[in-house]
Amino acid sequence: MLGEMRHRAELYDLIDYEGWNAFDTPVYDFEVRHQRPPTATPPYDGDSASCEGAHMSDQEIHKGLAGVVVDTTTISSVNPETNSLLYRGYPVQELARHCSFEEVAYLLWHGELPTADELVAFESLERSLRRLDDRTRRALDDVPVSAHPMDALRTAVSQLGGLDATLHQPDGILDTDLNEGRAIYLLAQLPTIVAYIQRRRRGLEPIQPRDDLDYSRNFLWLTFGEVPDDVVVDAFRVSLILYAEHSFNASTFTARVIASTLSDVYSAVTGAIGALKGPLHGGANEAVMHAFDEIGSADRAAGWLDAALAEKRKIMGFGHRVYKNGDSRVPTMREALVRLVEHYQRQEMLDLYDALERGMAERKNIKPNLDYPSGPAYNLMGFDTETFTPLFAAARITGWTAHVFEQYAANSLIRPLSQYTGPAERHLER
Repeated sequence: MLGEMRHRAELYDLIDYEGWNAFDTPVYDFEVRHQRPPTATPPYDGDSASCEGAHMSDQEIHKGLAGVVVDTTTISSVNPETNSLLYRGYPVQELARHCSFEEVAYLLWHGELPTADELVAFESLERSLRRLDDRTRRALDDVPVSAHPMDALRTAVSQLGGLDATLHQPDGILDTDLNEGRAIYLLAQLPTIVAYIQRRRRGLEPIQPRDDLDYSRNFLWLTFGEVPDDVVVDAFRVSLILYAEHSFNASTFTARVIASTLSDVYSAVTGAIGALKGPLHGGANEAVMHAFDEIGSADRAAGWLDAALAEKRKIMGFGHRVYKNGDSRVPTMREALVRLVEHYQRQEMLDLYDALERGMAERKNIKPNLDYPSGPAYNLMGFDTETFTPLFAAARITGWTAHVFEQYAANSLIRPLSQYTGPAERHLER
C-alpha cells in the first residue's frame, strides 16, 4: 500500500533512502527532488459567506455524523447487517486465530500479508527500534505520576514528533518511505512507552526491550519483567489484533481530519490518542473494570445494574454505534478471556461477566462490545486498569497510521458545515 501511495499521489521522487538504523532514534540518508503535490488541498480553510449561514437552515443535520459516509477506504470493512469486520478483506477472527500481530500490522499498511522474507525483514526492523531515546524518557518523567497514562502517552508521541528532524525536509511530512519508517518506529516505541508508564506509576525501574522476543512477548516482558505462559501471550496477541483497526471510529476520524490539513503523522496520532482517551471510545475498557470492582461478585450484579439504570448511568462496554446485533469481535475475545480464567483459576470473574451481560440483555436487549471482555482479560494479565486504554492505543497505532497514509494519498480537506442557531445579527449599543 505505502509503495503505491507515492505513485498515486505523485508527490515526489525519493533517491538513496537507506531506512532506519538499529540505534535509539531514526537516522536518514536521502536526497529529495522537491515537487509540490499537484492535488494537495490548499492550505486554507475555505470559509466564505456563501458556504454557511442562513442558506443552511433547510439542511438535514446528522448529529455525530450518524449515517454519513465521508469517504472510501480499502483498509477495513464493518458490516452491521452481518456483524462482520474485515481487515483488507480478511475476517478478523481468522487473523486472530492464525496470524501474529506483526503480520496484521504489515497487512494493514501494505494491503497484503507478508511473505516469509518480508516478515523477517519487518520484524527485524521493528525490533531494532524499541529502545527509548533519553529525551523521550525525560519527557515521560516530567509528567506527574498522578496524571492519566493516556496523558503521558500523548506527551511521549508528541515528543517523538519533535525529535524527527526529517519533518522539516522538503515534502518531509508526505514522504511515503519516511512515513512507513515513522509508522514502524511508532509501532516499536509504544510498548516501551506504555510499559514505562505503568512501571513508573508502580515505583518500579524501567526494563529494556529484548530483540529476541516477538511483539506480544516483548510488550509483556517490558511491563512485568517476565514472559508469561503461552496462554497469556496468546490472549494478549488476540486482543491487539482485535483492537488494531475499526474503520472510521472517532479516533481514526480524528487522525484523518488532522492528516487532511497535511499535518504530520505524529500530530495525527497525538490527536487520535486524545480522542481515544474519552470514556465513550477507548476509555470504556477501563470503565468496565471499574464497574466490576464496584459490583464485586455475580450475585450483586442484578441489584447494581438496576440501581445504575435507575440513576441513568451509562453501562460501559455495552452497545455499539455500528453493530446493532452484537460486536463481531466479542466471541473471539471472550474465548481468550475464558482461557485466562481457567489459567488463573478465577471463575468468579467469568461468573460476574456472564451475570452482568445477562442482566443487560434482559433489561435493555443490548449486547457487549469488545471493551467488555478486554477489560477483565487485561486485569487478569496483570495490567493496571488505567493502562487499558494505552494498550488499545498501542494496537490501534496500526490502523491510525494506515488511515493517515490513505488520507494523504487522495487528500481533500475535511471541513463539514454547521447550522447556526445563536442570536440573530445584532450591534453594540455604544
